[in-house]
Formats: sequence, structure tokens, C-alpha cells
Amino acid sequence: MMVALRRERGMRREEIEHLFRHDGGRVLATLIRLVGDFEVAEEVLQEAFAAALEQWSAVPDNPRAWLVNVGRHKAIDRIRRQMRLRAKRPFLEAEAALAGDALPLEPDDDSLSDDMLRLIFICCHPALNMETRVALTLRAVCGLTTEAVARAFLVSEDAMAQRLVRAKAKIRGARIPYETPDPDRLDERLEGVLAVIYLVFSEGYAGTSGESLTRENLSREAIRLARLLDELLPGRAEIAGLLALMLLHDARRSARASAEGDIILLEDQDRSLWDEVQIGEGLQLIERALRAPGRPSSYTVQAAIAALHARARRHEDTDWPQIVGLYEVLMRLSPSPVVELNHAAAVAMVDGPARALDLIDALIGRGELEAYHLLPAVRGNLLSRLGRREEAKSAYTQALALAKLEPERRLMARRLAELD
Repeated sequence: MMVALRRERGMRREEIEHLFRHDGGRVLATLIRLVGDFEVAEEVLQEAFAAALEQWSAVPDNPRAWLVNVGRHKAIDRIRRQMRLRAKRPFLEAEAALAGDALPLEPDDDSLSDDMLRLIFICCHPALNMETRVALTLRAVCGLTTEAVARAFLVSEDAMAQRLVRAKAKIRGARIPYETPDPDRLDERLEGVLAVIYLVFSEGYAGTSGESLTRENLSREAIRLARLLDELLPGRAEIAGLLALMLLHDARRSARASAEGDIILLEDQDRSLWDEVQIGEGLQLIERALRAPGRPSSYTVQAAIAALHARARRHEDTDWPQIVGLYEVLMRLSPSPVVELNHAAAVAMVDGPARALDLIDALIGRGELEAYHLLPAVRGNLLSRLGRREEAKSAYTQALALAKLEPERRLMARRLAELD
């Protein structure tokens, strides 16, 4: 009897923990709207889930509404305690506002979805710097712990906690509205939201520093966030394009590193390890994005490039001329020196390393990527293919000095050893 009871409690705890991971963000979003304060909302959310662990014999039909209503009552209790301590009128007004905001327990998630969308846009508000937007999105929307967010930024938990407190204080002090932008401002704000999501994914897919090539939790959270955004704003081609791009890249994750954590380049990867389900979903999404009216987004074009790699069963089957053409489109849509570098690498596969080296040297002459380790790394590869070994060694030495991610440093060291 006791064993069965413990097993039942364990199963219930697992269900509640799963609910916290997957729906905690939606519940928090509504509580923030009701309470008007990030930190209080986070505290009553924790209390609501603790109450669920104590009171649920089974998960109710609409657990999110249950949690919101319990959190709302917890907030009212806090306000009443503050009233007794301070006896100030504003608390009476706040209690009255909260008392009128009970959610119906019928399974209607429209209001929860609206609140989630508002929370995404407030976390990605342009008044916050990009690093703060990413950290706040990971904490509030994705539900990562402060410790996990700190690990993502390679800082201490205390430092990240202070950073998050300052971000919430800025939102409160600047009176940043808890709302979805008006339709005429949605596009400009959505661009910033997508940039945050892609930054989260990029840090998980190939970190800027540290010991590990990938951090799967960050990539997965970015994909989950993009799925959520696609659900909340259906039919937006730029969202579908970004989701396709991340899925197609992430599909190669298992083949990108050896058991020892060393980088395996695209041409050497075991393509049987690629995730065919993710590739199939990514290809469907890119078709949807490309069929949409209007000019394609930069994410859609990048996803189209990733799709060409995904469709090639062998590296030598890759449609490099079409990839070069897509990079030329991307340079017109979203010009940047990094896009030019990728374009040059693709040109090397079509017109040879000498032509690509001319493009790289022109890019170096402009001085825009002086601290970017992949620029001398690509140059070293081209010089090596041209038989210019000493110049290639010099380029790889520079790349090694600039690289901060340990697997990339080991790759540069291997290239130098091969040239020796």
C-alpha cells in the first residue's frame, strides 16, 4: 500500500514538473499581467506549483487556469498582509483589481496565449540591451532557472540574479507597457524578438566560448520558443523561416562532434546520424515560408541554404551553385561581413579557392572582422588548398589565437599539425 502510494506521488510529481517546464511560462505571463510585478508573479507561481503538489490527487482538466487562480489568491494574500503592515490605499486598489480577475476553469487558453505573447514582447523590449533581453527571455519565457541562465552566459549565479533584478526594475521604472505592439509597430518589434531567439539558438548550436561545442538545452529552448511564437502569430513567414533554419541546423547536432568533443566538419559528417524527422519538418516550413507573398526574410533565405545541405545525401552532391546564388540574395537582403565570408566559402566550392581568396582578402582589407576567428580559418583553408603552406600556417595561427571555444581551438591546432 505504501509503495503504491509513493509511486502514485512520484508520478504526480513528474506530471507537475513536466507542466512547470512546458506551461510555466504561460502561467507566469498571466500572473505578471494580473500582479503587475515580475518578482511577485514568480514567487506566487512557485507557491501555486507547491500547492498543486500538495492538493492534486490527479491533474485537473485545465491545470493552467487552476494555477493562475491559486497564484492570484496568493497575490491577494500578500497584498492583505502588506495592507495590515502599511495600511495604504494603493493596496486596496490592487486587491480590488486582482479580485475581479479570476480565470474560468473551462479549457479556454486564448487569454493565456495573449499573455504569453505580451510577455515575449516585454522581455525583448528595445529599451533593454540585447544580452539582458536574451537572459530575461530564457528566465521568464523559457523557464530556465537563474543558475542555468548564468551557465549560458558563463557568469556566476549571483551576478545573473542581479542582472535579472535590474532588468525587472528597469521595466517597472520605465513603465514599459505589458502589451503586444500595435499592428503598425509589430513588424519592427517582431524583428527584435526573432533576433533574440536566434541568438539563444546560436549560443546553443556553437557557443562563443567554453569547453563544449554545443549546449543542447539552449538550442531546444530556442526551437520551443519559435514554435510557441509560430502558434501565437500563425502565418508569419519570417517565423516559419527562422523555425525551419533552426530545425535544419539542429538536425545535424549528433554528427557535429566526436565522442571526445572534437568538431566534425560538414563534409566529414556521418549523414545517417542526421535527424530525418526534423529535416522533414524543416523542409515543410521552408516551403511554406517561400510560398508566402512579399520579400523573403533573411531567416528564410538562410533556411533555404540549410535545406540544400540537408537534401544532399553526400557532401559531393551538394548544389553549390544554388547555394552561391542564395548567398548573393542574402547579401542584398541583409548585408554583413559574416554573410560575405560564408559566400566566399561557397564560391570556393564552385569557382575554386583562388577566386574565393580574392574575396576574402578584400574583406580583410576592410578590417570589419579583425577579431572573428573564422575569417583567418577560412583563409587558411583556401591557402592550404592552393599549396601555400607557410601562409596557411600563419592564418591558422591567427585563428587559434582568436578562437575562444575549446573544440575550435583544437581544430585549428590540428590544422597546424597537418601542415607541419
